Amino acid sequence: MFSFFKKTPKPEASAPVKEKASVAVPPASTPLPAPTVKQDPAIAPADLTPAASSSAPVQAKQSWLSRLKSGLSKTSTNLTTLFVGAKIDDDLYEELESALLVSDTGVEATQYLLDALKKKVKEDKLTESTQVRDALNRLLTDLLTPLQKPLELGRHQPLVMMITGVNGAGKTTTIGKLAKHMQQHGQSVLLAAGDTFRAAAREQLAIWGERNNITVIAQESGDPAAVAFDAVSSARARGTNIVMIDTAGRLPTQLHLMDELKKIKRVIAKGLDTAPHEILLVIDGNTGQNALAQVKAFDDAIGLTGLVITKLDGTAKGGILAAIAKTRPIPVYFIGVGEQIEDLQPFNASEFVNALLN
Repeated sequence: MFSFFKKTPKPEASAPVKEKASVAVPPASTPLPAPTVKQDPAIAPADLTPAASSSAPVQAKQSWLSRLKSGLSKTSTNLTTLFVGAKIDDDLYEELESALLVSDTGVEATQYLLDALKKKVKEDKLTESTQVRDALNRLLTDLLTPLQKPLELGRHQPLVMMITGVNGAGKTTTIGKLAKHMQQHGQSVLLAAGDTFRAAAREQLAIWGERNNITVIAQESGDPAAVAFDAVSSARARGTNIVMIDTAGRLPTQLHLMDELKKIKRVIAKGLDTAPHEILLVIDGNTGQNALAQVKAFDDAIGLTGLVITKLDGTAKGGILAAIAKTRPIPVYFIGVGEQIEDLQPFNASEFVNALLN
């Protein structure tokens, strides 16, 4: 199992508050021992896995990289074939520009990469197409590296996470996967079904809760902000490490629903004045430049702390991360390439770019 998170020393727990009588909370399961390894954010998460010398983690890592490359194969094919026996001339740059734009890199990031690449070719006197490809690899890695950041656990008790996104982005499934990973890293978790509009969303979250022995706070047709408040209060009373609050899927243009998100954030702060500590936006990797519009809208409304990019296993083009890095560089905590729990992994810029250009 890869190491997903940065662990900080556990702070003093907040004073317990009296739990609301209306909230039914089953007994908490005993949390696993907390990990003792403190992760350096400059090091790739997998490098800190205690069992790195065994074959299983190596095989798991290779399997993950293979799935990532397969998911990004459409973009990879369009980019890598350009450099096969190509002359370094204006035609190559024009074709590269088209390929980057088609891959959802966006105008600003595409122009930045082309200008930097031309400068590099001239300064280093590059004459081989493979050298140009390698130079593009380094430039793109440098552009995406600021997005690479581990999710830091243990700095608040409880750590309150608010999860947002449009319908169909894979938000509820992502919450379930993250909850399982956090349990495997010694964290006790409580889920809040804040999507009170869709019974299916509550049911889906309840299934994840039952599967992983995690308490789920839910109200049928209730106020999402009230559900979030109850969850935070319950977690404080029980000494739970992490609260993950699901919210109803919405489009950025639905202003009344965006206002509701702001209300949920305010009410969470009433339950714990430093919360929410993380506000994550889950993005479908197939939505192209619309994903960038989502990032801007949600960030302007509630102040995002991190992103999760899902569904990079189909027709996803991959370039959208470069567009995000250039225009709104919010950390990408995780990327997903499938339905299984192990298909959600921390974002690593070098691995991602190698999957695109090699």
